[in-house]
Amino acid sequence: MEDFRWMYLQLCKEGGVEPQENVVTQLQESKNAHSSRLDLGGHSLSTDTCIILGRAFQKDTVFTEISLSDCMLTEEGTKMLLAGLFHNTAVKCLDLKGNNLRSTGAEVLGKLLGCNKTLRRLVLEWNALGVWEESFSLFCDGLASNQTLTQLDLRNNQINHHGASELALALRHNSTLEELDLRWNNIGLLGGRSLLEALQKNKSIVQLEMAGNNIPSDILKALEQTTGNNTEREFTLRESRNKTHVLSREIQTLKDEKGRQFLSLMETIDRQREEMGRSTWSTSAQIGQLQEALNERKSAINSLTAKLQMTEAALALSEQKSQSMGELLSQMKAENEEQKEEQSRLRKKKEEENSLREGKLHREIQNLMETNGQLRNKVDELECRCKAQQQQIFELKQELTNSTTELKMRLTKAEDRLESEKRRSKQALEDMESLRHKEVEHISRHLEESEKVLQERIFKLETQRIQLEEELCRTKAACVTERAHAEEELGKVRVQMRLEEQERVSSLEEKLRSLRSSMQEMQLHCSQQKQTISELQAKNSHQSIEMDGLRRRIEELQQDLSGKDQEKVAEVSRVRVELQEQIGQLEAERTAQEGLKAKISALERELKVLTNNHREVLLDKESEKSSVLEKLRLKEVEIQRMKEDEAQRASYLQSAILTYVQGSPLGQYSSSKK
Repeated sequence: MEDFRWMYLQLCKEGGVEPQENVVTQLQESKNAHSSRLDLGGHSLSTDTCIILGRAFQKDTVFTEISLSDCMLTEEGTKMLLAGLFHNTAVKCLDLKGNNLRSTGAEVLGKLLGCNKTLRRLVLEWNALGVWEESFSLFCDGLASNQTLTQLDLRNNQINHHGASELALALRHNSTLEELDLRWNNIGLLGGRSLLEALQKNKSIVQLEMAGNNIPSDILKALEQTTGNNTEREFTLRESRNKTHVLSREIQTLKDEKGRQFLSLMETIDRQREEMGRSTWSTSAQIGQLQEALNERKSAINSLTAKLQMTEAALALSEQKSQSMGELLSQMKAENEEQKEEQSRLRKKKEEENSLREGKLHREIQNLMETNGQLRNKVDELECRCKAQQQQIFELKQELTNSTTELKMRLTKAEDRLESEKRRSKQALEDMESLRHKEVEHISRHLEESEKVLQERIFKLETQRIQLEEELCRTKAACVTERAHAEEELGKVRVQMRLEEQERVSSLEEKLRSLRSSMQEMQLHCSQQKQTISELQAKNSHQSIEMDGLRRRIEELQQDLSGKDQEKVAEVSRVRVELQEQIGQLEAERTAQEGLKAKISALERELKVLTNNHREVLLDKESEKSSVLEKLRLKEVEIQRMKEDEAQRASYLQSAILTYVQGSPLGQYSSSKK
């Protein structure tokens, strides 16, 4: 850390550049923290400082992570700074966020990706690399040739569909990039399709972010599916690598154990050889003694010849035993070869049966998926019909409310007219009565004055009374005619309202009939769906029976294998006992038996791998079956809920129609008439 700081200051001094205080302070902080990360984010760096830092990064071996976000780098400064990282062997993470890198920056970044062999993560968020297509194509060329980068962040870089096609070409050749972030660009439909085609050939990308690019949902789903397939493939590769590593370690341990056993056997053979040498030496001494005894005692020659004949007979018997042992070993080899052939035939038969069953299961799963799609389409159609029926009910309710309001307005107007006519007639009668009272009082006052005037006045009053009575008759006749006219208008209005109500009731009845027919159709659809569900359940039960049969077959095979293993162990132990008796004569055969043991163990491991694979396939099928059953259960619950909703809506509609008919003026009129 101190070496990098001293080198930076020395280069500034040699180049005649004033070192920036913020760079020096950050270097001092990283030195105090003993950190391998250099964070210059948020500090504006001049061109001269970028040149000095680029020269310093050429020889740096300390910093593994460099952050240059929001440093307002110029094109020349970016070029010189990144040129210093071309052959750097320490930096693994580089952050250039928010520096507005354009054509020159894209070209230099392409060269950096082509030359650098240690960079693992590159952050280029909030730049403008996709504005110039030629420069971005050079960047994509560098990405295609790179074999170390695993994470690339290109958010908010104004990448269009041309840039996406160039990036797709780069991804076809790149085999190490695992995470790619392209959010908030302008890739569009064409760019999404080109990236999808590239990902179908690229098998290394396991995470791809594409939000905010105006890409259709089906292409996004396809991209997610391809990345999911890549993640699953990567996971299986890692598992296989781990398994191979574990198996290699187990094989190494077995080799070590076999070597130790071989060394122990060699030691025992050496000890037996030493014992045999000692025995031969002792026998030679005894032979010398015997020769001396023969020279001394000639009588013992007959007994010695007899003993020699006995030893020859014993040797012949031992040779016969060795020949019989060789025949037994040849028989064992033939039996082992026959067992291998039988096991290979059984394994081929099992593989063929498993492939056929897997094909059947895949076809049945596809059929189930198709039936599920059909059920979903039917459910969507039923939902659309329910929505249309709800809309019709709402329109009917609005029409009913409008008609009731119009009827009420007309009734109020007719009643107002009747009341106004009654007020007029009452006012006219009151006026006539008041005038009559006034005239009577006037006559009573002036009655005493003169009888002549009274007689004349009486005559005049009688004439006026006759006129008033005629006027009263006329007004009464006018009131009667107006009342009859109003009653006729009321009758016409009532007849018109009755006709309108009858038409509305007939239309509502027709709509109710259509609703009932649609309900019957829905019930038929539900019965058909129940039949399909029962068929699917029968298929699932048949599949479970087949799975149980496979499990029983696997258990029988495992039992057969365990019996064969025990027989093999017994035979091997017996052969070992016999071989320990005749080690010197059967060393070559012992090596052959060890080779056979190795092959048998390899076959056992292969059988174990096959059984594990069968178990995994069975577990996968059981999980798929449980998921299908759960989906069917959810569909049944949705269908039941839809039935309940439709029944409830029908009951609401019927109660609303009854309440409207009972509360309407037509209902009141019919009840009053009864």
